[in-house]
Amino acid sequence: MPAISLALVLVATLLVSRPSHAEWFGEAQAHMGTEVSVYLWHDDPEAGQMAVDAIFAEVVRLDRLMSTYKEDSRISEINRNAADGPVAAGDELFHLIRRSLDISVLTHGAFDITYDSVGQHYDFRERRRPDAQTVAEEVGRINYELVETNQIDTTVRFLQQGVRINLGGIAKGYAVERGIAIARRHGVRNARVTAGGDTRLLGDRLGQPWMVGIQNPRNDDEVAITIPLENEAISTSGDYERFFIIDGKRYHHIFNPRTGYPAEGLSGTTLIHPDPMIADAWNTAIFVLGPKKGLERVENISDMETIMVKNSGEIIYSTGLENALHELNSK
Repeated sequence: MPAISLALVLVATLLVSRPSHAEWFGEAQAHMGTEVSVYLWHDDPEAGQMAVDAIFAEVVRLDRLMSTYKEDSRISEINRNAADGPVAAGDELFHLIRRSLDISVLTHGAFDITYDSVGQHYDFRERRRPDAQTVAEEVGRINYELVETNQIDTTVRFLQQGVRINLGGIAKGYAVERGIAIARRHGVRNARVTAGGDTRLLGDRLGQPWMVGIQNPRNDDEVAITIPLENEAISTSGDYERFFIIDGKRYHHIFNPRTGYPAEGLSGTTLIHPDPMIADAWNTAIFVLGPKKGLERVENISDMETIMVKNSGEIIYSTGLENALHELNSK
């Protein structure tokens, strides 16, 4: 495990005593700029492997559609041409963009896919960041209201030159949900699909819950808390995933849309919700909003729970999760 990389560890023993014809099938591959892993249980070894292969094929397809690093992707075409006029997005990508914009409204802009107007100037491998003048010039282009959509012909248009969109804050959640949908079509009832910090759980772990361990963002050898879950989605974000430090300041990939600079106040967040796209996008928003405002928003949304780790190391739980864990520990 890379230094200070945690996000999500599934503390589960997947190989259990079962009839020889039934078994767990699993694999991990590099896609979407991260590690994608699939684990599922199936009575038929051939059918189980077919399900795994089909899920990875779907992830590859989605990456080709939505990656800003691929010049021939549909989203790259939109970024190149949408400021000059409407660009056809296609039903699937249009739906994701439209849903992203809806979440931007609900989060009052804390989640904003136009963050890439500044984000494009960062290179975390090369430890490169934009100077203050560049940020000042580009931050005005971070505004989801500059993205215009047309439901009739599923086109997207930018209302200002220089605007760019990036679905990095919702695409992995969508990918794991698509993976679970494919698993179901192959007769799978127990599975886990993970893409980076986003996971969708199908069913339980053969009679037991999946045990999800959340580690300390500053210590990848320390598990801060373990949560039993089933049939849920869980998303983690943090300033430890893609980052570099210059002159003692940490530059990471989660940007505050209002400032154009990396968000401050939290080192890690985890969000639990049945819908992985909502979990993915809202987790980013909660990180941007910070501990006080972020917790207030979560407390007012049904079926949503969060864990936040402040820069000081203090761990904050939403009320519903804190009560559930207290009840579990008291048994």
